[in-house]
Formats: sequence, C-alpha cells, structure tokens
Amino acid sequence: MASSTSTASQSGVYYFSQGWQLIRLPGIRRYVFLPLLVNILLMGGAFWWLFSRLGEWIPAVMSHVPGWLQWLNYLLWPVAVLSILLVFGYFFSTIANWIAAPFSGLLAEQLEARLTGATPPDTGIFGIMKDVPRIMKREWQKFAWYLPRAVVLLLLYFIPGVGQTLAPVLWFLFSAWMMAIQYCDYPFDNHKVPFKTMRESLRERKVMNMQFGALTSLFTMIPVLNLVILPVAICGATAMWVDCYRDRLAAWK
Repeated sequence: MASSTSTASQSGVYYFSQGWQLIRLPGIRRYVFLPLLVNILLMGGAFWWLFSRLGEWIPAVMSHVPGWLQWLNYLLWPVAVLSILLVFGYFFSTIANWIAAPFSGLLAEQLEARLTGATPPDTGIFGIMKDVPRIMKREWQKFAWYLPRAVVLLLLYFIPGVGQTLAPVLWFLFSAWMMAIQYCDYPFDNHKVPFKTMRESLRERKVMNMQFGALTSLFTMIPVLNLVILPVAICGATAMWVDCYRDRLAAWK
C-alpha cells in the first residue's frame, strides 16, 4: 500500500480521515493495541471523573464573568464548558502520550514501512527499551515548549471579559497547533529530525497542520471517540510525513 501524493489530497482533513482507515490495516492493528489501551484506560477514567465534577466547576468559572456581561450568560455557559473540555482533554492526552510514547513511535515506524513498501523493521522489546531515553527526552522537549505558552493562555481566563470570550478561541487554536506537533513528531523523531526543524517544517504547511490538529483536538473532547483518537492521529500524521516531508527529511536518520 502506497500513500497518495496528489495535491488534492494534501489537506489536514484528508490525513485525519486517513488515520481512521489506516488503524484497521492487517499487520498494523497489533501495533495499534498498546497505544489504544493506554488511551482507553487513562482518557476513559479521566473523562468519567470530569463529568462528575462539571456541576461544581462551571459555576466557579462563571463567577468570574463581570456584571456587565451577565446578560450573555446563556452564550458564555457553553463557552465555559468548551474551555474546560479543551484544557482537560489536552492535559490528559499529554499524559497518555507520555506513557504510550515508545509504542506510538513503533506504530509510526511500522506504518511508514507499510506505506512506502519498505521492509518493516524488526523491533523487539529490547529495541524499544533502548530508545526509551531518547523518546522521553523528545517528549520533554515538547512539554518544555508547550508549558510557558499554555500558562500565558490559562492566565487570560482570569481576566474579566477576555477570559470568557477571547481566551477559549486562542486556547483552541493553540491546542490545534500543539496536537499537530505532538502527533507529527512521532515519524519525525523516528528519523532523528531535530525538534526545531520539525516545527519549522510544519509551519511551511501551517494550514494543513492546523486542520489536522483542530480535528484531533475536537475529537479529543468527544466521549467515546476520544478513546481511540491517539492511534488514529498517529496514523494520519505518519501518512502526512510520508507524503509531504519524508523525501526531504528522511536523510536525518
């Protein structure tokens, strides 16, 4: 199976939809299992706990709405719910990605071989363990890049008016970009492409990557669907790597 490189196919929507098809490929499904299991256990438990707490948290968020905006409560209430889901979804998906990172990289590696017709690497448990320090270092790089920007956006939530109107929009856009970075990084890192080079490459096709990240971020907030989004996003991002970046950057490895 070879990935398409037609211009028409190069959109984030296309690659996100490809992810749903690629997780079902024979020979790939077994590599989907461990990232999927981690995501189901963590995200399932986290969102069950979240929905049991929303009744307490929403009034607390709405208490920051200034008096002159009270007449917009019927609009701001769903925005508050969306904000909590965005922050919560990204936080726990980040934890799931840390735990599943070695297996996520293995899934991206095996799928890339399948899409390009190459011989799949025979990576055993010792090969995975050998790569764990490098993979964890890369996850830390992503987290260190993400954290200061996320803190600034979270502080905006406490500014009356701005916190309930502008901040959720900015957070969604930032989450979309970070989701693109998070999942596209697996195939990039398999080829030892530096983190900074990877970000610069994604910016060259920013619209495509924002589309992909926005859909991933949206599905992360949807119960049940968010349980399978981790391997879906890895597969979609790997197809994007093969079509759009591999020929130019694979030589890093």
